[in-house]
Amino acid sequence: MNTREKFSAGLLCLGLILALLPLSGSRSFTIKPHKLLSEVLDNNTYLTVDQVARFLISEDSSVQIIDLRTPEEYREANIPGSINIPYSKYVENDPGTILNSGKAKNIFYSNGDFDSNYALAIARGLNIKNTYVMKGGMNEWYNIVMNSSFAGKRISARENALFETRTRAKKMFIEMNSMPDSMKLKYIESKHIAAKKLDGGCE
Repeated sequence: MNTREKFSAGLLCLGLILALLPLSGSRSFTIKPHKLLSEVLDNNTYLTVDQVARFLISEDSSVQIIDLRTPEEYREANIPGSINIPYSKYVENDPGTILNSGKAKNIFYSNGDFDSNYALAIARGLNIKNTYVMKGGMNEWYNIVMNSSFAGKRISARENALFETRTRAKKMFIEMNSMPDSMKLKYIESKHIAAKKLDGGCE
């Protein structure tokens, strides 16, 4: 492990401690610290923006995307189908009541990685396994998906598929965030009702 990696690990540990402080009362961790750290650092807990874009365009009902930013930031722009649970609200409540305990993948995102990593650490510490982070958050979404372009004469089949996914996700993002707030709310509600029906629930 080089100096930079050690420094990053140290910051992550400190961040975990700070993130876990709000957990008090009846909520307690059921996982050992070394196992928690191992899970949080595992690459499998992180999804790329391209993976999230694929979930988005396929309208995968087994995914719940959670925006941890402020309501103001969420209203300004958000990933279509995501729900807004500000980080401050997330740590004040029992994450188990917020996160789907069934088959759904809960994918956290914020502007960068800090709040998402803390939210992941809390969920995993409470043994909520179906939790993941969209690495890089909205900053990475804008860099990779919204700024995607093709310049050149040739493109491989894989590159073409990736570009098409990004283009479709970008179009959905623009269409959704161009709507008036009232229509955005109806769109989000319709997605959640459809997901409940697919899971065998009721409206």
